[in-house]
Amino acid sequence: MSLVRVHNFSISLDGYGTGEGQSIDQPFGHATDRLHSWFFRTRTFRQMHGQEGGDTGVDDAMARTWGDGIGAEIMGRNKFGPQRGPWQDEDWQGWWGANPPFHTPVFVLTHHPRPRLEMAGGTTFHFVDATPEEALRQAREAAGDLDVRIGGGPRTVRAFLEADLIDHLHVVVVPVVLGRGESLWAGLEGLEQRFDIEAVSSPSGVTHLTFIRRKA
Repeated sequence: MSLVRVHNFSISLDGYGTGEGQSIDQPFGHATDRLHSWFFRTRTFRQMHGQEGGDTGVDDAMARTWGDGIGAEIMGRNKFGPQRGPWQDEDWQGWWGANPPFHTPVFVLTHHPRPRLEMAGGTTFHFVDATPEEALRQAREAAGDLDVRIGGGPRTVRAFLEADLIDHLHVVVVPVVLGRGESLWAGLEGLEQRFDIEAVSSPSGVTHLTFIRRKA
């Protein structure tokens, strides 16, 4: 069976995966770009956006596995955009412009479904009101033999961890303290017992933690 994977998921030293106060101008709230500046400097990130250059060290080596073997993504509504409740503006097409970097079907979890949204480059957003298990069933059907990526935000990743559906979890601990926001680890006491864990430190100051599901 295909794997369920999380990649490049940044958290603060105090465990927050995003800050408070998300808006169109601040997708990560008061955290601004502090959780993701390590990623923005990599060659992988720049290639995703059609740019040249970028760092090629440890951070890039960890980051570039993001797309390997992925056939579909599942994300929370807050990753897709800042709107809450019923959709007031269906013209909103996400943060990424006309050609999002996913190039696969993307299943957006929301209590307010809307028509699917086909974008350039092979990305199609499907808006589904579904449990993690049902969303994963749909994503696996779309992905075929390829893996499914859980893209975030922290509430969505946490829901899939709570349901014990994640096989590979790459978390990047960034040396900042946010003090508030959305915690990745809340309610997940003992999570480490399900996984073998490896740590790699980077000269950038971040630590890459890789959780791989233990075989029965």
